Amino acid sequence: MGYRNKTYVIFDGDKDMWAYAYMKGWKQSEHIDFDFYDAHDLKPLTPRAEDEQYIKARLRERFQNTIQTIVLIGENTKNLFRFVRWEIETAQSLRVPVIAVNLNGKRQIDSDRCPAILRDYTAVHVSFNARIIQRAMDSFSNEYKSLPAGSPRHYSDEVYRTLEGTCIR
Repeated sequence: MGYRNKTYVIFDGDKDMWAYAYMKGWKQSEHIDFDFYDAHDLKPLTPRAEDEQYIKARLRERFQNTIQTIVLIGENTKNLFRFVRWEIETAQSLRVPVIAVNLNGKRQIDSDRCPAILRDYTAVHVSFNARIIQRAMDSFSNEYKSLPAGSPRHYSDEVYRTLEGTCIR
């Protein structure tokens, strides 16, 4: 297995691609302190991408280099089972820390939008902004190892206030 330093991003490819594009844009901007090694840059999909087994095999390979997972939670995320739920289950079975990012701005678990499989899972739930996501990527992987199983986490309002002076949306 290669060095595990990548971030695997899970999202609704039809409705929430904009949020993933923002993250990639933040990474490219020299004015925003945001960086991650995207697992999706590994092993690009070929024209065989219409074959579900092929896609899942490629995604599974990407997980082998993953240190953490970000789930972008939009309006329909909880209803997506074919790939999104499978990806979340794969992250959980590999014990990869999960950062749940609410695209509606909520700073803690959003029971109306959060996929059921994450509701009682040890994940940190944050709002969609560069500073808090970066904070979670920098620290949650280490915290995750010592947390009790089955309890969603979130950062306090104080942590957000500390970061707000430079919070980017």
